[in-house]
Amino acid sequence: MAKLMVPEGYESFLKSLKDRVQAAQLRAALSVNRELVLLYWSIGRDILARQKDEGWGAKVIDQLADDLRREFREMTGFSPRNLKYMRTFAAAWPDEAIVQQLVAQIPWGHNIRILDYVKGQSEREWYVRATIQNGWSRNVLVHQIESGLYRRQGKAPTNFTRTLPAPQSELAQQVVKDPYNFEFLTLAEEAKERDLERALIDHLRDFLLELGVGFAFVGSQYPLEVGGQEFRIDLLFYHLRLRAFIALELKREEFKPEFSGKMNFYLSAIDDLLRHPNDQPSIGVILCKSKNKVVAEYALRDLGKPVGVSEYRVTGRLPKRLQESLPTVEQLEAELKEESKG
Repeated sequence: MAKLMVPEGYESFLKSLKDRVQAAQLRAALSVNRELVLLYWSIGRDILARQKDEGWGAKVIDQLADDLRREFREMTGFSPRNLKYMRTFAAAWPDEAIVQQLVAQIPWGHNIRILDYVKGQSEREWYVRATIQNGWSRNVLVHQIESGLYRRQGKAPTNFTRTLPAPQSELAQQVVKDPYNFEFLTLAEEAKERDLERALIDHLRDFLLELGVGFAFVGSQYPLEVGGQEFRIDLLFYHLRLRAFIALELKREEFKPEFSGKMNFYLSAIDDLLRHPNDQPSIGVILCKSKNKVVAEYALRDLGKPVGVSEYRVTGRLPKRLQESLPTVEQLEAELKEESKG
């Protein structure tokens, strides 16, 4: 069959229809998820009430599971284990309004992970909100919980409230963590700043995940020419939500007050040479092996540019002398082969 000659504007019309169908499919999926979570919460609530008021034991849940699966063979959510999760879920979120307005916005599997990994109510609510805001997959959610993001987000000493207008200062504060978790790296104790920088670039995907949503990588050792001299920023990013450049300086030592003066200089140069008129003021983050919080706060107090100071954590590599004393994989394999012969 010959293809019909489409009229002008057909392709754009077709694209708009496809976009509308996909948007409707997404809304339907979200609606189905919300109704499912609300159903599970109501089942859990009723089980709790029966056990409290009528003394139902644990075996009743097994019977309920059998009867529900027999009646609804096409549904997979009525195992005894999942019914117990429904009961735990209802106990964790007794306020139906919170469930409807907040918790039901994330998938059931995400809610189970939060129940399993997070015990405090305020912390659970924080991870629910963060999942909604950032669109985390289940695996990313678990990673963020295991890395202790709740305790690290927005905790770095900064001067943002004095150097940035609201609400930009609040948003910037929440972007900066303390400490940063670089446990996907393995560095020797004697590694230098450039070794850390190269390792982060080699693991850029993990690095961006740890930095958080909104960071776009611009470059490493990014050159800036000032007064006929060239200066280089360790790592330069652009934050899509803040609409601002973020410069990162890496230090394999404890924070020193002079680090903040150097960062202030870099930010002045970025604002003059790179910043677009619609961009917000550029922000600096100094990542150090350690810091004295009081010293950092004094160093930032009268600084003109927005700067934060954070620590980072990496996995230590065994010292060379210990590495040499340990058997290699090949040596272990040969040893096992000899033992198996015996």
